[in-house]
Amino acid sequence: MSLRFEDGSRTHAGCVRTVNEDACLTRSEDALWAVADGMGGHANGGWASAQIVAALAAERCPEDIAGAVTAARSALARANTAIHRMSLAQRRVIGSTAAMLVLRARRFAVLWCGDSRVYRLREGVLAALTTDHSQVEQMVASGLISRDEAEGHPMAHMLSRAIGVREEAELDLRMGDVLPGDMFLLCSDGLTRMMREGEIAQVLMRDTPRRSAQVLVELALERGASDNVTVVVVGCDETTHVVEP
Repeated sequence: MSLRFEDGSRTHAGCVRTVNEDACLTRSEDALWAVADGMGGHANGGWASAQIVAALAAERCPEDIAGAVTAARSALARANTAIHRMSLAQRRVIGSTAAMLVLRARRFAVLWCGDSRVYRLREGVLAALTTDHSQVEQMVASGLISRDEAEGHPMAHMLSRAIGVREEAELDLRMGDVLPGDMFLLCSDGLTRMMREGEIAQVLMRDTPRRSAQVLVELALERGASDNVTVVVVGCDETTHVVEP
């Protein structure tokens, strides 16, 4: 049986910054969602994240999951080329994270580059589907610091990968099954710096996707939101089939 989707999204500049360099995409009709967090200065960061969203929005979205992943890779490659050329022209680092979710039948695919994250909530358990491409995450993986020490680390903002900083983008892919009742969260690090995963799970469990997106951003703002905050929430359920008597 096929699944139906309900989604909600919200993005905000936060309490400190005057410009929002984040961007998000909801293509509900094509079961494609994305979050991007730009860097490179106020104008350039916002421009970079917009390039990613625009490329994904313009890409044809095949009905099979392998084709959808290939199309998304192509879109992100085009965005990477445009951003990298701008970086070279301005002689400064310009880039953006990218985290994308596509759903097909009972399967999901997540593509990402940078530290924007995708989570799945299933039966009350929130699990990260992405691993940050950051200096701190590399330190955790190599055993130099613990997971607890990584929280609030002064180098947490330093990325090891981003769209546009190199001639070719290096993306990670994760695929898996989708069950009725699953909920997916895409977010920029402006959310995860302000809220722990257990708190995020509580919000997702009690609210609809649209309300969850609103509440999560509001909670980040209440706590001072030192960075831009972007949230996309996608809920999955079985479609209702009518059986003729």
